Amino acid sequence: MHHPLLPQVVVQAPPSSGTATASMVLGILGVLGGWSLFGLTCVLAVILGHVGLHETRNGTKSGRGMAVTGLILGYVFVGPMIALTVLVFFGGVIGAATPTPTSAP
Repeated sequence: MHHPLLPQVVVQAPPSSGTATASMVLGILGVLGGWSLFGLTCVLAVILGHVGLHETRNGTKSGRGMAVTGLILGYVFVGPMIALTVLVFFGGVIGAATPTPTSAP
């Protein structure tokens, strides 16, 4: 029995975006590390996630899911960190501006 040779089609996937991969890795490290390094890994995950989304927008690079994952994981800690910073700042400003009663001698 003789089988005819069929042509093989090889499809090469587009290269993966390095910034999208870095965003996802930093997002995971940020979530696992919590507030270590003052959330720097999460901030970098958000920045690189946006760059990764831009790189994967037209389909020349793959990794859009990794960029989205890095963004989500980064924002999980960046959002509360910003809210806490604002609350501490305004609490300090209001506390400094509020006069404290003094007792008369």
